[in-house]
Amino acid sequence: MRRSEARSALRLAYVSAGCLLVALASSCAPEGGVAREAERVSAASDSPQVQAPRASAELDQSRTTAIVLAASRVAPAVVSINVLRTQTLQPRTPWESFFLPPGAQRRAASFGSGVIVQDGIIVTNNHVIEGADQIRVTLSSGTDVAAELVGADPLADIAVLRVQERNLPVAPVGSVDDLMIGEWAIAIGNPLGNYIGDTRPTVTAGVVSAVDRNIAPSGSEEGFYLGMIQTDASINPGNSGGPLVNADGEVIGINASIISRSGGSEGLGFAIPIDRALRIVDDLLRFGEVRRAWIGIEVEPVEADAWGRTRGVRISRVAPDSPADRAALDPGDRLLAADRRPLTGPLDFEGVMLDLRAGDELELAVEGQSRAIQLEALAFPSVTAERVVVLQDIEVITVTPQVRAERGLTSEAGALILGISDELVGSTGLRPGDVIVGINRTPIHSADELAQVFDGLAGNGRLALTFERNGGYGVRPLYYRR
Repeated sequence: MRRSEARSALRLAYVSAGCLLVALASSCAPEGGVAREAERVSAASDSPQVQAPRASAELDQSRTTAIVLAASRVAPAVVSINVLRTQTLQPRTPWESFFLPPGAQRRAASFGSGVIVQDGIIVTNNHVIEGADQIRVTLSSGTDVAAELVGADPLADIAVLRVQERNLPVAPVGSVDDLMIGEWAIAIGNPLGNYIGDTRPTVTAGVVSAVDRNIAPSGSEEGFYLGMIQTDASINPGNSGGPLVNADGEVIGINASIISRSGGSEGLGFAIPIDRALRIVDDLLRFGEVRRAWIGIEVEPVEADAWGRTRGVRISRVAPDSPADRAALDPGDRLLAADRRPLTGPLDFEGVMLDLRAGDELELAVEGQSRAIQLEALAFPSVTAERVVVLQDIEVITVTPQVRAERGLTSEAGALILGISDELVGSTGLRPGDVIVGINRTPIHSADELAQVFDGLAGNGRLALTFERNGGYGVRPLYYRR
């Protein structure tokens, strides 16, 4: 083949390849149109800017997943919570104790997350704000605002904050009643706190791994978490108090804790059910305290089988004239389920009681009975009891069989201290929960008797006050002046 023929063959091959590349965009003629297509390819290659094809509408739509939509719906209502605390320094070595003055203190900063559930009302964890001297909230817009503590429930690890700003984004809320194992779960919060300048919350996704989980404390942790949502969505320090969200963009839980050997997320995260959190919010806003209910029984674990498994709980104590007593429940009865939730141990039962309010109907399945027992929960006897104020700063109630059963008291009579001023705590050593059972040699059977003794005092003197605390008894001198 001559050199000119070879060059012509190469040009033809090049043009054919160019024709193949553009075949999808245009009809490439194999004969007369070859030259024209070659010119188009050559012109495109000589152009200084080659525009890439724009993403199609279908691609944009596929990127906008349920997670994207859910996060965009809730994220504007997620806030970062910054806390300042005063800590008393403890020497860790003899060398530090030599230089560290007694009672030395320092200011420490920490952070967490929260979610706006009503205009100006924020829900977070109690452990995020506990012991705080100052609380500052950073909104998703980047605005810093001061927050006041409305109230907290250490038992459920929920706290409620209020800010003065209005017309804030409010997160939609759902329920845990219809949660499905395996459905999407999205954790939103601010795990990096102030370490980065971007105040927008971060998003992690996983699934609902389990529901009604009971978590026992370990190491330096305090308290139990009952009836929790378990998720493998990454929850890290700083996420505490932020929302757990479903695929519909509804808050289903408040992120609270993780189980981790490394300190980071290992796919074992837990959230407080939003239904419980909202009940606590309602109680704290309306009453300034959490008002749980009572049915008048105490339970204990049953014997485990050969594999270490238990089924049900045994009633160990029934309070006289309580809802359980009226329903003919007796010590020794085995409860298999409460509100159709199977009971495998006392923590399951306590989880049901944690969400109970006065007036709620409770259904109990009892072993050996073909029909479930229905009973109505009541307010705790100590809440409804008549209060008597003595020494202007001590609030007491009479110990009744119901109050005794509620508080697990040893004394059958006396005056139970519900409230006492900080000043009297320091001067008398008495505390809420103490039961005054005697003054000098006079037994005290009721709150009214205690008031009568104090009203009859004259002049100045000294009393010997006998009281019960934590099942034991003590005597404390009390000086008075009239």
